[in-house]
Amino acid sequence: MSNDTYKTISQQCEGLYKEKGSKFITYVYPVSTEEEIKEHIAKLKKEYYDARHHCYAYMLGADKKNFRANDDGEPSSTAGKPILGQILSNDLTNILIVVVRYFGGTKLGASGLIHAYKTAAADAISNAEILDKTVNDIYDIHFDYLVMNDIMKIIKDEQPEQLGQDFNLTCKITLSIRQSEVERLIQKFEKITSVKAEYIRTT
Repeated sequence: MSNDTYKTISQQCEGLYKEKGSKFITYVYPVSTEEEIKEHIAKLKKEYYDARHHCYAYMLGADKKNFRANDDGEPSSTAGKPILGQILSNDLTNILIVVVRYFGGTKLGASGLIHAYKTAAADAISNAEILDKTVNDIYDIHFDYLVMNDIMKIIKDEQPEQLGQDFNLTCKITLSIRQSEVERLIQKFEKITSVKAEYIRTT
């Protein structure tokens, strides 16, 4: 796989695992920011306010450098780490997995907890649709109305995703361009008189 592709999930999914009276309810979310992650966790803590633990792990970015595992009161490395392990073994990113635990009265021990959290996370992932996505850069292409046809011909030939447009005397089209194609495509645009490409963000 080239380094501008990654795997993630298409939509929220759930999973469930039961062991000796304890119930492990799993939620998997596609996410792209830490703010989204905080919102999902806060919502689950509110919804399952009477649960003993809300353990989670997440991975962000195509480079998989932004990740975290949280045991939320379970013994160290018995919850967050096995959840993160499932994210890694499925080669996923831009994903949050939260496992809500209701304690059933019988202690499971460290190995029992690791197995439970791993299995609960795996169950939710198995219910998810896995997507291959590309890392894209968002650009605003600014140009004069007179060169509209030249711009549109490049877009028609190259097929970058159009996210928005604003056509006045000076025009702007917002494009999502696969990272490995950016340099070549921007050069094409900038050969046209009056064109200015402005980088906005990476998705």
